[in-house]
Amino acid sequence: QVQLVESGGGLVQPGGSLRLSCAASGFTFSNYNMGWFRQAPGKEREFVAAIRWSGGITYYADSVRGRFTISRINAKSTVYLQMNSLKPEDTAVYYCAAGGLSMQYYTQPIEYIYWGQGTQVTVSS
Repeated sequence: QVQLVESGGGLVQPGGSLRLSCAASGFTFSNYNMGWFRQAPGKEREFVAAIRWSGGITYYADSVRGRFTISRINAKSTVYLQMNSLKPEDTAVYYCAAGGLSMQYYTQPIEYIYWGQGTQVTVSS
């Protein structure tokens, strides 16, 4: 049974940091590209960051580049999202997702096969 379980969300003040984790099971993690998406109330799900199966290449949305860092440890079947200098507009439910090696764009939700349930991140004073 495929599972992606996110953790690490919570309430943080503007300028603060959080580290999200996504633990995968039920598939060969090292054979999949991984991504993080987020969805705020009343908005569409949007791309945040992605990392290729080997970890050597990463992609970021313009809105988070320079503040967020995606990484993975294949031996632990886990992908991370380090979020620094958080802003109120980063408030959303954050989802991790797994996509196959034939992905083309990495930024489109439709390219991802497996999804987690999400973790809430709230940035507020």
